This record gives sequence, C-alpha cells and structure tokens, in this order.
Amino acid sequence: MTEIASQPDIAASARRRIFLRLLPFLFVLYIINYLDRVNVAYAALTMSKDLGFSDEVFGTGAGIFFLGYVLLEIPGALIVERWSARKWMARIMISWGFLTVLVACVNTAHQFYCARFLLGCAEAGFFPGIIVYLHHWFRREDRAKVISIFMAAIPLSNVIGSPLAGALLGVHWHGFAGWRWLFVLEGIPAAIAGVVTFFYLTDRPRDAKWLPDAEQRWIEGELEREHAGRSQDELHNIWRSLRKPVVLLLAVIGFFEYTGGYALLFWLPTILKRASNYSNFAVTLFSALPYVVGMITMVIVGWNSDRTNERRWHAAVPMFVAAGAYAILIYAGANFWLALGMFMVITACLNSFYAPFWALPSLTLGGSAAAASIGLINTIASFGGFFGPKVVGLLNTRTGNGKAGLYYMLLCFLATGLVLMLLPIRKAAEKSASGD
Repeated sequence: MTEIASQPDIAASARRRIFLRLLPFLFVLYIINYLDRVNVAYAALTMSKDLGFSDEVFGTGAGIFFLGYVLLEIPGALIVERWSARKWMARIMISWGFLTVLVACVNTAHQFYCARFLLGCAEAGFFPGIIVYLHHWFRREDRAKVISIFMAAIPLSNVIGSPLAGALLGVHWHGFAGWRWLFVLEGIPAAIAGVVTFFYLTDRPRDAKWLPDAEQRWIEGELEREHAGRSQDELHNIWRSLRKPVVLLLAVIGFFEYTGGYALLFWLPTILKRASNYSNFAVTLFSALPYVVGMITMVIVGWNSDRTNERRWHAAVPMFVAAGAYAILIYAGANFWLALGMFMVITACLNSFYAPFWALPSLTLGGSAAAASIGLINTIASFGGFFGPKVVGLLNTRTGNGKAGLYYMLLCFLATGLVLMLLPIRKAAEKSASGD
C-alpha cells in the first residue's frame, strides 16, 4: 500500500528531475546550433556586397547547407537510437564548430558553396537525434510540451543572434570584416559545448546515476509499456515502417513547411532592410521582434496540444493563418511597419507548427522504427531548406523584386496545411494500438 500510495509522488519527482536535468542543457545546445545555422542570414547584409554575391548566389549558398545535411540524417537518428546520443552529439558539435569558423575564410561563390555544404554534413543528424533522444526520456503525453520548450530555442536564437550579428557587422578588427568575425565568434562555442556534452548527457534512464532507483524504474516502465504494442512489429522491420503512407505524408508536410520556413528565416533580414532605410544594426533589432512572438506562441501551442491530446489541427491552423498573412502582405503593398507586423504573425505560426508536428510520428511508431522514420521525415523535409532560400533568391534575381518570393512562401504554407488534412492520424493510431 505504501508503494502504491507513493507512486504519484515518484512519478512527479522523476518527471521534474528529468526535465530540469536535460531540457535546459539541450535548449542551450539548440540555441548554439541555430546561431551557427542562420548567422549567414545576417552576414548577408554586408557579405553579399563585399564579395559581389547576387541574390541567386546567396540563396544557393544558404540552401546548399541542406544538401550536405540530408546525407547522414537517417543514419544519425539510428546511431542515437542504437549507439549513443552523448557521443554522437559531441562529435557533431565539435565538427560543426570548426567548420563554422571555416565559413569566415570564403572569398568566392564556390568557396561559399563548399563551406556551407561541409557545414551541413557536419551538423547532419543533430535535430532528429535530439527528437529521438527526447523519446528515450519523456512519455507521449509530455512530448509536445517538451518539444515545444526545446524548439523555443529556434526563435530565441534569433532574438539573441540578431542584435549580436548587428553589433559584429559594424566592426573591422585586425583587417577582417565584421561578417567574418561573426562566423568565428559563433563557431567556437559549439566546439566547447561538444566537449561538455560528452561528459554531461546520459544516454538512457538505466544509465542515469543521478536518478534515484524508484524513479528510474518508473520512467523505464512507462516507456516500455508505451512501446510494447508496437515494438514487436516495428523493431524488426524498419524498412516496412519507412514505406508506411503516414510516414511519407509526414515527410511531404515537413518538406513544404521547411521550404517556406527556411526561405523566411534566411531572407527576413534582407527583406526588412530593403523595405526600410534603417542601418544594419537597426534592421537586426527589428528582425528579432518576430521571433520574440514566435517563442511565446510555440510554448503555448505545444502546451495546449498536450492538454487536448490533439496534434493535426494544432499544426495545420497556423499554416493557414500564415498563408493569409502573406496574402495581406502581397496585396497591401510594400510598407515597413506592415511587413514587420505580418512577419510577426507568420513567425508565430511557423514556430507553433513544430511541437505538434514532431509529436505525430510517435502516434504510430516506436523504437528503431520511430528513429528511422523521424530521420526520413527530417531528411525529406530538409530538402525544403535547400529549395526555399534558393528559389526565393532565383525569383528575386530574375524578376527584380521580392513579390514572387512572397507568393512562393504563401503557397508552401498553404500546401503544408492542406496535406495535413489528408493525414489519417486516428486510423493509423488505432491500427498501431491493435498491433497491426
């Protein structure tokens, strides 16, 4: 009776201890990750002019990162599942830190493409690996909330990175332009954090010496029960899981959202600069405002998705609202304050999408099948990271204005919401629960 009575206390203590041990550290890692991924968006304010890059060259260089990124996406997720998240994440961070510094040395378009491609290869597997890692520690009912808190690092990294980039763009130390120092000073922390990761992270609850025995048994039992109905089929047939229609639909959804999302991420500072006469530092400060709004809405939507246990509409509705905001932006004409307001709405919607979306794979899959499927979904989605910035740069160069690029982003978000409506979540979940 004593053990039964104390079970809720054990559960509450375990959840709190795991949360406080892992989430703040992973949150900081993702901030560092995103600073290194998107600093090129701010560097472009002066780098493109210094090196004579057209919009098409910059868009290609920003997007080519993702061609390298997709190469190790599925293997990276499986390595985390079957080997060690701690060791793999440490390797990723150390190598991407050094390669971020390498971007500071580019002088030609081809050097830019090569450096960005190698950076993508080094970073491959980080995000899907973290999502798989969170599945090793948090129950399904907590997952969207946890993912939303973790992914709030995306907008926060822009809130931090925007003014930092603006300040660095104005310096000229030791004969080197500010945009070069931006890459150097944001690459070093990643390598340092990689070493810390090796010693700090714990792969699974059974390895956690910092978790009391009762709490360790509780979380292991919860996760084992969650996977029991699916593991017999899926763990021994990963390739069958990858061919599931629901996995392919999730990949298509991710592709459209990443296409529009990364197009916005890499081009927002340039769009705001061209819509105003403000200094680079002022533009970077204004660029941070949409991400403040995005960070707040991401956590709220993730919390509500867990509270209601609903995923699809929480992911789809923000996409339709974002498409509407783009329509207003296109047809209301070019105005800096209107553009800033609409980009606040769009960024809030963009960030609200992630937590409920990345909670969807665990509705139908478990174990290695979930890891491989998350890797496949993010691999296909990451191609959108290549096409988004590149197509917008191409359209800007060929048309001489930014309106065609905005149409392109509108269509991407609209397609994301529409394909989400085709996702057979209830049927897939019921089949999985029945062991089919």
